[in-house]
Amino acid sequence: MHRLCSIRTLAFVVMMLAVSAVSRAQVAVSVNIAPPALPVYQQPACPSAGYMWTPGYWAYSPDGYYWVPGTWVEAPAVGLLWTPGYWAFGNGGYVWNAGYWGPQVGFYGGIAYGFGYTGVGYQGGYWNNRQFYYNRAVNNVGTTNITNVYNKTVINNTTVNRVSYNGGTGGTTARPTAQQEAAMRAKHTPATAAQLRHQEAARANRAQLASVNHGRPAVTATSKPGEFTAKGAAAAKGTTTENKTTATKPSPSRDKESTTAATRASEKKAAETKATENNDAKNRAAENKAAENKSAANRAAENKAAENKAAANRTTENKAAENKAAANRASENKTATKAAATRASENKAAENKSAANRAAENKAAENKSATNRAAENKAAENKAAANRTTENKAAENKSAANRASENKTATKAAATRASESKAAENKSAANRANEDKTAASKAAPTRANDNKATTQRAAKPAAHPEAAPKPEAHSESPVTEAHARPEKAAPHASGEQAHPPKEEEKPRQ
Repeated sequence: MHRLCSIRTLAFVVMMLAVSAVSRAQVAVSVNIAPPALPVYQQPACPSAGYMWTPGYWAYSPDGYYWVPGTWVEAPAVGLLWTPGYWAFGNGGYVWNAGYWGPQVGFYGGIAYGFGYTGVGYQGGYWNNRQFYYNRAVNNVGTTNITNVYNKTVINNTTVNRVSYNGGTGGTTARPTAQQEAAMRAKHTPATAAQLRHQEAARANRAQLASVNHGRPAVTATSKPGEFTAKGAAAAKGTTTENKTTATKPSPSRDKESTTAATRASEKKAAETKATENNDAKNRAAENKAAENKSAANRAAENKAAENKAAANRTTENKAAENKAAANRASENKTATKAAATRASENKAAENKSAANRAAENKAAENKSATNRAAENKAAENKAAANRTTENKAAENKSAANRASENKTATKAAATRASESKAAENKSAANRANEDKTAASKAAPTRANDNKATTQRAAKPAAHPEAAPKPEAHSESPVTEAHARPEKAAPHASGEQAHPPKEEEKPRQ
């Protein structure tokens, strides 16, 4: 026994280290013993609108399995539904998968918890326009002021049993569908603080232990979390209280006389008793006959009254159902009318907003286009001005370059003319020098010849003394002329006068 407690304690410590809260959707604890069957119980009335039913389940602690009663809980947010936790067999043990809140009900092992939880999905109600609607066929809405109700029979196509685990020997064989797997992977909200306190209260109550109640918990369901002793607490069906009595043994100290007297008294008593029994038998027969007659009459009257009451109740229920249906239809029609008006208003607002947006977009497009055109025109003007400036600058530079080139060409032409004039002057001077030299060279033999002729004539006897000075005059004149104008020498020494010199050539400009 001590070893078993140690094993349970170790398993509980492992559970606490693995997961710190029961709200986790994965493994919380693994146990080698299967959980007990689900108890059969009645659902308490829903305390108020907005509460949702969370079915009871077997949890585990170091002391063993204990029952957490089903209870009505407020959803943590509008639109969320409760997916119950379940035990599943795997790796040689039973593993607990805790429940969670989500937009859709996921996989909970195919466990038929009842009250809308048939093993697949939830048939107990649905959300609509932020209001939860209850299915009266599977929920006890009681006499509370809950108007969001409907009646839809739930048909269970599977064999209903009280097994509380999936897999293993005797467990359910359900497997998650693709939709349920998607719901399992979606974002979840863990159990609320009220649910956690509810489980802790069940764990602290030893009457909830399976080892104590043998699968029939004292409290199977509550109207609200934690209300184990309140009026709304329900016990399992079939739970009875054992009443034990104690018998007193008589004392055996009697003497023989007493035994004889007792025997006689006993015989007398037996005779009296026999007579009494006979009378009683007759009386009982008469009484039984009268009781049977009266009972038959009472049953007939009760049956008639029950039938009348049932008929009246059915009429009242039908009338109430008709009135409620009419009220629901009126409410639905009013809601539809309001929805249509809302849609019309939204459409009108959307059209106005769309028109305003189009006008604003067109205005913005026009402003942007005008701004772009102004910018383009400004850019074009700036570019044209820049181009004109560049062209003018280029023209000025080209004109200056052309003028510089022309001036350079003129300077070169002037230099060329000066060089040509200089060359012409040099050539003319050279030509004159050559001519002068040639003339001097030619004049020298002529003068020599003239001088020789003069000498010869002078040596001869003067035949004519009067003509002697004339040859001298002629001989001096050529010499003088030759020195003065070397260009042309006197052709003859006979006294012919030389040609006048040519006018000096001017240099070419």
